[in-house]
Amino acid sequence: MAGILAWFWNERFWLPHNVTWADLKNTEEATFPQAEDLYLAFPLAFCIFMVRLIFERFVAKPCAIALNIQANGPQIAQPNAILEKVFTAITKHPDEKRLEGLSKQLDWDVRSIQRWFRQRRNQEKPSTLTRFCESMWRFSFYLYVFTYGVRFLKKTPWLWNTKHCWYNYPYQPLTTDLYYYYIVELSFYWSLMFSQFTDIKRKDFGIMFLHHIVSIFLITFSYVNNMARVGTLVLCLHDSADALLEAAKMANYAKFQKMCDLLFVMFAMVFIITRLGIFPIWVLNTTLFESWEIVGPYPSWWVFNLLLLLIQGLNCFWSYLIVKIACKAVSKGKVSKDDRSDIESSSDEEDSEPPGKNLHSATTTNGTSGTNGYLLTGPCSMDD
Repeated sequence: MAGILAWFWNERFWLPHNVTWADLKNTEEATFPQAEDLYLAFPLAFCIFMVRLIFERFVAKPCAIALNIQANGPQIAQPNAILEKVFTAITKHPDEKRLEGLSKQLDWDVRSIQRWFRQRRNQEKPSTLTRFCESMWRFSFYLYVFTYGVRFLKKTPWLWNTKHCWYNYPYQPLTTDLYYYYIVELSFYWSLMFSQFTDIKRKDFGIMFLHHIVSIFLITFSYVNNMARVGTLVLCLHDSADALLEAAKMANYAKFQKMCDLLFVMFAMVFIITRLGIFPIWVLNTTLFESWEIVGPYPSWWVFNLLLLLIQGLNCFWSYLIVKIACKAVSKGKVSKDDRSDIESSSDEEDSEPPGKNLHSATTTNGTSGTNGYLLTGPCSMDD
């Protein structure tokens, strides 16, 4: 075990040349980041999760009820043992051949069987009230942590001149505000890592799981080797758009359509400007080039920048989704079903379709707004 730890904490990987862990031990004059400081993130993540449950129950839910958001979920499919067996054991999306066989076996028309499977897929989805509560919690946290980050960073020299992220590196003392900012962000991401298995499931679950892992690893990594200054820039920049997205979702759930559209436009602008503009020009420029000039590269420097480039790749992916939804909204006046949608069209919409319409070729939507489909399941950020 001692050999493994010595290999893992190899100074030549983690630190610049001629720097040792002994040089970064805490003294009476200065405090530096220590790996064991991050153990606090685990109990704090549990506390954040408990605060979330209390917040959703006693704050978000009353607000949702005051906005006339109902707890009713999708229509429940009528019990049918044969269809249930097919749904649970064979397929949730039967093809035409299987539909015809079930139609003959049950003496149902194909349309009714299609409706049953659609209702059955939807009935386990969360209600609008549940979604509203989740979005209100995320909105509240993102707004708080972004506000704190801005207030903290505006007093720091590296916000105005990013070269200060590297001057005297790694002998940069750890302040109480910086540690609090880091530990709260890390704890929140740990809470998301666990709660994502119980939260609303979406089609990009794998991408979001990767995002959370990369975010946790990046926060931990940058803290251990004292790249925390530039880390705070990354955190604050990625928090900037998240509150707007969750606010737009809440407006959508409350059916405040004009507000929803306005907030979505604001979110899209902030997201693309910060993630595709400011982040590469400002942050990646300092981590790749300014740090090279002032400190020089070393193994963990390469890993840190690789993680940032991976985050940028995810930013490009989500920006593509946003632009795709925006283009559909402009060209069609409404958006076809979002690729990440977590619920299909309602049975009411199906019932209103002409009897002869081919449901296999029908385009479904999540609402009448040009942004509804996206806002129900839009991307989280690094926070998000």
